[in-house]
Amino acid sequence: MAPTRDRRPGFSRRAQYSLFLTYILAIAGAMVGAVLLALSAIDPTAFASLRATVREVTTPVSSGVSAVFGTIADVPQTIGTYFRVHGENEELRAEVKRSRAALIQAQIIVHDNRRLRGLLKLRDGAFNPIITARIVSSTASSTRRFGVLNAGSWQGVRDGQPVRGPDGLLGRVTETGPNTARVLLLTDPSSIVPVRRIGDGLPALAAGRGDGMVDIRSVETADAKLRPGDRFVTSGTGGIYTPGVLVARVVRPGSDTAPAQPFARPDTFDFALVSEVFVPPPPPPRPLSAKGRK
Repeated sequence: MAPTRDRRPGFSRRAQYSLFLTYILAIAGAMVGAVLLALSAIDPTAFASLRATVREVTTPVSSGVSAVFGTIADVPQTIGTYFRVHGENEELRAEVKRSRAALIQAQIIVHDNRRLRGLLKLRDGAFNPIITARIVSSTASSTRRFGVLNAGSWQGVRDGQPVRGPDGLLGRVTETGPNTARVLLLTDPSSIVPVRRIGDGLPALAAGRGDGMVDIRSVETADAKLRPGDRFVTSGTGGIYTPGVLVARVVRPGSDTAPAQPFARPDTFDFALVSEVFVPPPPPPRPLSAKGRK
């Protein structure tokens, strides 16, 4: 059986009240409209005042409702902006990370180039260079300080040859194998190097302390004043070490003896230069006396 098309509320009180209220509101709206229309025609001034009053009352409500609807309307845009900005931030962070990695790599390359240029310059000005070798290991936790080079007797390395880096003296070779060599570092307690102070030529000895430092001990000078910043180089006395190679800088004042920091540290660079043992030139011949000439 087809459903009835009768839309009357029937016996539903809620439907009846809703329909009755709709009629009342329609009639009231029509009456208000008619009154306002008549008032605007009869007394425009009063109608304008009434309109201004209604506007003053409804404007805040309209503004609030407009703001609410505007906020609701902006929600999708805000969400889209958030995700877009979030994605851009991720891209920027990734780009900064890549740039930081590239900067670190560039700094490493610059440091390596500076070090290798210094080593090349050192080799060009070295006294009878033998070979440039890599420092593959060095002791730092024990009182004995040794380094190992990846070059030995097959490459011309011999016991006693001095070893230095771009910054200064490292030590001397004590043992050699076919392709390796053991270096007694400047800071080893058994290492003693004749040195002199830059400026006045004060003779001294650089003795290893076993803790990464050396002691500068004056020679044949009473009450020698050693000041922080005094720099010492090899003197060439006794041979082995070529004169003029940087050795250490004094860090604390002392009388006759003062601690100093070596210029060259094997843990700060990879390569070292092995050179021939320095042999001091023979003293000039003494002139013959008149009796000797006869």
